[in-house]
Amino acid sequence: MLGLLVFLAASALVAGLGGLASASNVDGWYTTADKAPWSPPNWVFGPAWTILYSAMAVAAWLVWRRGTARTRPALTAYAVQLVLNLLWTPAFFGLYPALGTPALWIAFVIIVALAVAVAVTALYFWPISRAAGLLMLPYLAWVVFASSLNLWAALHN
Repeated sequence: MLGLLVFLAASALVAGLGGLASASNVDGWYTTADKAPWSPPNWVFGPAWTILYSAMAVAAWLVWRRGTARTRPALTAYAVQLVLNLLWTPAFFGLYPALGTPALWIAFVIIVALAVAVAVTALYFWPISRAAGLLMLPYLAWVVFASSLNLWAALHN
């Protein structure tokens, strides 16, 4: 159970740091930004990310519990995607006031790398724990969706 708490804490830390990076900017420059027509209302992002971060943590814990030879590369891939996840929010929200549109392109490169890293993580997780691999799929879908929102923002702001 301690392992699960560690993975949940890591997800909460990334979520909290992301929240710090976005809090002032969601109500700042982002309110007047040109957003994709399919962009959901801002209130959707918090609950969606809470569910996704929880599912990611459970997936990592399921893999960690198995302790096989494949666990280490799988959890390394998980750590890489978690770092990319952590980098995206400050790049997208935090850098825009200083850099303008180039910040959105930097964020787009990061989120595309994140999507690849999440896919790789899911592929590593699958043979260790099918449940863990499946738990990563909604996250992958959300990151691909968020990539489309990021691309729109980069093209239209």
